Amino acid sequence: MIISQTPYRVSFAGGGTDLPSFYQKEMGAVLSVGLSQHMYVTVSPRFKASTRIAYTRTEIADTIDEIEHTIAREALRMTELGKHLEITTIGDVPSGTGLGSSSSLAVGLINALNAYKGQISSPQQLAEKACEIEIDILNKPIGKQDQYAAAFGSLNYIRFNSDDSVDVEPVPYKPETLRELESRTLLLYTAQQRSADDILVKQSAGTQRHDTFAVLKEMRDLAEEMRNVISGSGNIDEFAALLHQGWLLKKSLGFGISNQLIDDWYSAALKAGAQGGKLLGAGGGGFLMLLAPPEKHQAIRDALGNPREIPFEVDRRGSRIIFISDRYKI
Repeated sequence: MIISQTPYRVSFAGGGTDLPSFYQKEMGAVLSVGLSQHMYVTVSPRFKASTRIAYTRTEIADTIDEIEHTIAREALRMTELGKHLEITTIGDVPSGTGLGSSSSLAVGLINALNAYKGQISSPQQLAEKACEIEIDILNKPIGKQDQYAAAFGSLNYIRFNSDDSVDVEPVPYKPETLRELESRTLLLYTAQQRSADDILVKQSAGTQRHDTFAVLKEMRDLAEEMRNVISGSGNIDEFAALLHQGWLLKKSLGFGISNQLIDDWYSAALKAGAQGGKLLGAGGGGFLMLLAPPEKHQAIRDALGNPREIPFEVDRRGSRIIFISDRYKI
């Protein structure tokens, strides 16, 4: 049996510039971090000559083509594995919440399947193969940031180049800077799940407009500014102000990124002491991230009706294999 553990991600700035409609014309960039909420994938031998996949439902398929779970099907095809396998996926947080769960699954599944074959995968290889499955094969209208954030973990400035290459630059920081960022950050669940695909399709098409492209350039530049704050002064007050500026820019794009509930939550949070924040993912629902002094956190929770919350803690390692048993293989 093989078990992989892969972080979800939180993007601070630059989302949308990882779409080809932007980076094929001008370099895109995001500042993102691996989150210590994880996707777990197990791969183990199965006695019967079929493939069993358990996620929110259970499939048993005699051939790869019969598998309805699209990422699992294409990952098995890519790794040339198929029958005599049991695969399970377990996520700490459900899909559609803005934390990049689909890409964390793709990265973690490729990692586990390669390990089952006795192969070691680098973070770069995992991210590239996950992008190939999600974007090239399945034609999902998504960008590339989630796959790289899941594969590499930690805090990174990720650049997307016009030749389709991706550069991952670890952001240097003082330990006390990261500890303060972790202590100030709230991740609050809006109780609205959504598919990002519709929003991203609209955003990709809208990128052709001059005004949208200009806003995306500002968002990309903010990612660099925020990186420089973390690696330079470490001033989290300044970082929070830039985060707020980025959310206003992102929301100005339209495309269903925000809605009345989210706007009301954000306004109430600011009145209760939040310094800045943003809705995670493409928009429309999921988790709202807020930065505030720790002593303001309970007032913010109370103002928003004490919603479900997950801790913000940085995963410093990225996708990894956490268990290997070579008891037997079929």
